Amino acid sequence: MKLIKRIISAAIAAAVGVCMASCGEEGSSSSIAEGSKTGKFIIALYPEYAPISCENFEKLVSDGFYDGTTFHRVVEGFMAQGGSPTDPNNLPATIKGEFAENGVDNKLSHTRGIVSMARGRTPDSASSGFFVCFDDSKSNVLDGRYAAFGEVVEGMEVIDDFLNCERVQNNMGEIATPVLPITIKKAVMLDTKDGEPHKAEFTVTYTPKEK
Repeated sequence: MKLIKRIISAAIAAAVGVCMASCGEEGSSSSIAEGSKTGKFIIALYPEYAPISCENFEKLVSDGFYDGTTFHRVVEGFMAQGGSPTDPNNLPATIKGEFAENGVDNKLSHTRGIVSMARGRTPDSASSGFFVCFDDSKSNVLDGRYAAFGEVVEGMEVIDDFLNCERVQNNMGEIATPVLPITIKKAVMLDTKDGEPHKAEFTVTYTPKEK
């Protein structure tokens, strides 16, 4: 029975791994549609769990890398994924995957609001892509296999509102690809007091469906 459970868990993890590839999807646009909204959310970084991921993320924010990128995959009951360049030739260097299956003791669990690095099939393939968990339901699959490194501490309701945007099926069969872009207009590091977590503020534009 334990062997069967391990096989099932490995199969699920492999499927998630394909889904979490750090590349973006083609066809995204940064134009602002009529009826769009602007919102903000703040991510606190936790280097005590994943210092390499935090340093990489903070550098990309400070360099303005995320400005103009999109959330290209939004899956209800799972996560919102973004931060990948539309030009694959502009992909930053990859970093070490800071999670248990890659030899790193990262105990930050993938619960609601947790931010983690997206990656491809190989452990050290994370680059700029990241995802935010909507709830706790996939923590047993993601924990130990992805590098959780931060948490949305303000504005989670904005990310929740991404689920109200019209989405179509992606190439994995998920209703996940926004019809109109969910765009990161600006990402900046905030000033914080000594001893407080470093924080990044993201300003996004998106177009929810009319109710």
